[in-house]
Amino acid sequence: MEKTIRKSEDIIQDTKKYIIDTARQLFSKFSYLGVSMNDIARRVNITKAALYYHFTGKKEIYEKVLDNVFDDLSLSIAQALKEDTIDKKLHKLIKNYINFGLKEKNFIRALMLRLPSSDRIAKRITQSRERIINLIQPIIEEKALASRKMTKKVDVKLLTSLLIGMMDGLLLEYSFLNKKINLAKISEQIVAALF
Repeated sequence: MEKTIRKSEDIIQDTKKYIIDTARQLFSKFSYLGVSMNDIARRVNITKAALYYHFTGKKEIYEKVLDNVFDDLSLSIAQALKEDTIDKKLHKLIKNYINFGLKEKNFIRALMLRLPSSDRIAKRITQSRERIINLIQPIIEEKALASRKMTKKVDVKLLTSLLIGMMDGLLLEYSFLNKKINLAKISEQIVAALF
């Protein structure tokens, strides 16, 4: 009996994951406003009622999608921490962040999201962004301490915000203009501007 219950729970979790993965693709392609519960149900090949069995609505699904997106970004940033020098960490961080943003349209849309009555989603994005800041800030602090040019006390949180703002701005610009991007050159320019 316990095995049957566990198997049912596994099937439900697999179904939820499949729904979230499918919704992530749809939101990435058509945006939050461009996707309905019917669209998700149709793509997953279940009824709308079955979709509501798993989730309370589109906002909950989108929140789960954003959680996955920011989790993936966190992993990408964590890869930079494995580099052996602070300069390599910083350049890898910038390249990974921008490369991730160019591939993941949900991330770019999350940067621009301004929906009426989307307080829950906005709060979720803000919390996720704080997690990202907390991952990046130690790298910036290490670089600021290692930089001989920085003799005065540096506000590391402000410097981290400047870095993220620069990268987000570039992501928005390049995604709208569909420009080719040279990650190595951009990384060098950002580091030169900040440090």
